[in-house]
Amino acid sequence: MSKARQGNYFEDFRLGQVITHATPRTVTAGDVALYTALYGPRFAVQSSDAFAKAIGYPAAPIDDLLVFHIVFGKTVPDISLNAVANLGYAELRFLKPVFPGDTLSSTSEVIGLKENSNKQSGVVYVRTTGRNQSGAPVLEYVRWVMVKKRDEAAEAPAPHVPSLKAAVDPSELGGALPPLTLEGYDTKLSGNAARWGDYEVGEKIDHLDAMTLEEAEHQLATRLYQNTAKVHFNLHEQAQGRFKRRLIYGGHIISLARALSFNGLENAFHVAAINAGRHVSPAFAGDTVYAWSEVLDKAEIGRDDVGALRLRLVATKDKPGASFPYKAGEQYDASVLLDLDYWALLPR
Repeated sequence: MSKARQGNYFEDFRLGQVITHATPRTVTAGDVALYTALYGPRFAVQSSDAFAKAIGYPAAPIDDLLVFHIVFGKTVPDISLNAVANLGYAELRFLKPVFPGDTLSSTSEVIGLKENSNKQSGVVYVRTTGRNQSGAPVLEYVRWVMVKKRDEAAEAPAPHVPSLKAAVDPSELGGALPPLTLEGYDTKLSGNAARWGDYEVGEKIDHLDAMTLEEAEHQLATRLYQNTAKVHFNLHEQAQGRFKRRLIYGGHIISLARALSFNGLENAFHVAAINAGRHVSPAFAGDTVYAWSEVLDKAEIGRDDVGALRLRLVATKDKPGASFPYKAGEQYDASVLLDLDYWALLPR
């Protein structure tokens, strides 16, 4: 028997199965520097120890999405090494801040399974929890992924699709933030005077900036997260498939769009939760990514230092956001790459 692992196929998963993922990861300042080099995020709280300490943090926290990618990357060899595509996210909450020196590990529970009608693949639903070195949860989320079958004739389990919340309740937000000292929050240094109360439901923001995807950058990013999914790395294999080239990891698009959203949402420094996310179409090296946001809702979260904005973040390829390309009925505009619904916290 080979000692090399081929990863799980759809028929290998069982409802209720709990998987402890290998390779805990200590997050370092080097990881933060490389993440900044890849996407260019400019949120002051994550960029400056001095700024973070002035408002009540012990140091600049790790960017929320970097935490997500590292926790996610641990799961790939067990959940999505043989994936066709990652389909979506729900009920994602950041529960505790992460700082350089913290060690992250991941476990997942299989909460749903459904074979596709072609019997060549099926959809696996998992709830993943990321924990720090003390065992405290720092992140929890649900995702569903289409995974190949090893044998089309293999018997499939009875279908079970979990019931998921349409959105994280505002009362569940804010656990990853210390009490903030707003007197120390300098909007000249953060880049914009607009705080939570200055945004209106229905407001749309074209973030104006754009970035062209490069082959080397998305490869480096995926390796940074120790994400081993074949579709991102193996050009020899992918050249024989549907797209004839490597797909860019969907999380790369999320981080890039989030970094672009700084222009207009400079004080939305904390992603508290992701309600839903859909990778609408694949992205490839050479595509130029634009982004725009819409304020879907505003909420009090029982704190007098921050408020929550529910935001739709849309990333497009090769089409600026000035016309806010999105949907006609149920049909997405051909340019849309990402449709992300999330809660961000801003100072009041």
